[in-house]
Amino acid sequence: MDVVPRVRATGLVVEGEPLVVMLSGGRDSVCLLHVAVELGAVVTALHVDYGLRGSESDGDRERCVELCASLGVPLEIRRVARADDAVGNLHAWARDVRYAAAAELGDRVAVAHTLTDQVETILYRLASSPGRRALAGMEAVRGPIVRPLLAAGIRREETASYCMARSLVWREDTSNTDRAYARARVREDLLPALRAVDPRAEANVLRTAEILREEALVLDEVVAEVIAGRAELPRAELAALPPALGRLVLRRLAEDAIAAPCARAAGRLGEVLALGDEGALDLGDGARAIVRAGVLSVGRTPARPSRR
Repeated sequence: MDVVPRVRATGLVVEGEPLVVMLSGGRDSVCLLHVAVELGAVVTALHVDYGLRGSESDGDRERCVELCASLGVPLEIRRVARADDAVGNLHAWARDVRYAAAAELGDRVAVAHTLTDQVETILYRLASSPGRRALAGMEAVRGPIVRPLLAAGIRREETASYCMARSLVWREDTSNTDRAYARARVREDLLPALRAVDPRAEANVLRTAEILREEALVLDEVVAEVIAGRAELPRAELAALPPALGRLVLRRLAEDAIAAPCARAAGRLGEVLALGDEGALDLGDGARAIVRAGVLSVGRTPARPSRR
């Protein structure tokens, strides 16, 4: 079946409804933009120019302008620059910047992640992030963010075929194969090695992620039953739980408190229990566990006082 009817079947791109499409100029986003137009969505495209690759960045921007003009799609271009003294993951910074820009343009934002991206993401997280959620992969729908190609089971080679069949020109980002980046090492080295072990490697990774997402729904219900709507929990009650369940409960309390993911909280269960009836412990990701009179609560980590 062609890409268009498969995306239509997901219900994530709807005729007559507004949709912001993130457009890098690469094959996947070019494919997604064209599909969204074919399905009759009221499309606005967003291209974020980070200016990190010199003339290549200029070429990406020009390709997006040409494509949107040919399709009659309004294009918003945002130029951003990372501070020279910035620290942390470059890709995470770029992701945060583009999602923030997209949120200013509309309530529904389409990202062109494919099934191939899903495999790479799971393998990357497996190496860099402990825990069940790391293996569950990206969600097809998360708040205002939708991933129609992922939901439709579209692979990267299919987006290339789609574009070639319609003479849609795309840009190749050379950083995608630059082994200086962990993602590129997963794509260029790890995946071929896994295929050499078993040609079904990618399918097996995806099926594992699907099973884990289904099991996560059950585990979430168990955790909710333990917490029972409470923001506080007796430390003794937490200690009496099986360790695996205790870790999940602590993580849920942390995430409820800060309204954001708190992956590191689960790994601090032993330290939290060791606090006894009084104490406090930073859980990471901006969350702090506090035990008073034997009752555990989680709040935000206080800001450090400014140095004068």
